[in-house]
Amino acid sequence: MSGLQGIAIRRLESIDDAQVAGLADLLIDAVASGASVSFLDPLAPAKAVAFWRRIADEVAAGKRALLVAEDDAGIVGTVQLALDLPENQPHRADLAKMLVHRRARRRGLGAALMATAEQMARDCGRTLLVLDTFTGSDADRLYARLGWTRVGEIPGYALSAPGEYGATTVFYKELDQSSE
Repeated sequence: MSGLQGIAIRRLESIDDAQVAGLADLLIDAVASGASVSFLDPLAPAKAVAFWRRIADEVAAGKRALLVAEDDAGIVGTVQLALDLPENQPHRADLAKMLVHRRARRRGLGAALMATAEQMARDCGRTLLVLDTFTGSDADRLYARLGWTRVGEIPGYALSAPGEYGATTVFYKELDQSSE
């Protein structure tokens, strides 16, 4: 599904124990490298596994769509769409937990995951995506570069992975229903 050399991106309809372990390792790597994605460093493996088991339940129930990027060594990236939103928002999804392992960064994988997530959203009948990210992060710059519209910043929104308060930037993107 991806043109990145040696990396394939695919949607998971269910998540097995090996995939939970790979996703937990990816999350631990992201937090250890400073990503502000709901957890503080150091992230205990049991906490990462518990998080992905909850996500697996939502994926199985159709409440969440999940993409993974894999190379020969395992899972190197992921992104998800929260689809279980109020009934007056059937056109929208929340994009969350876009993670790229340190061993796969700076090769275009983040952009490829985002493009694939946007197509997955179209496939799910969604025309509006929203997300938030730690202000000034690599992800903040990536989303702006990919044409997402910056709404604004909320100061002191969350703790960074090392435990310091920081702002979050809110973005949205309107999607047409054609493939890009």
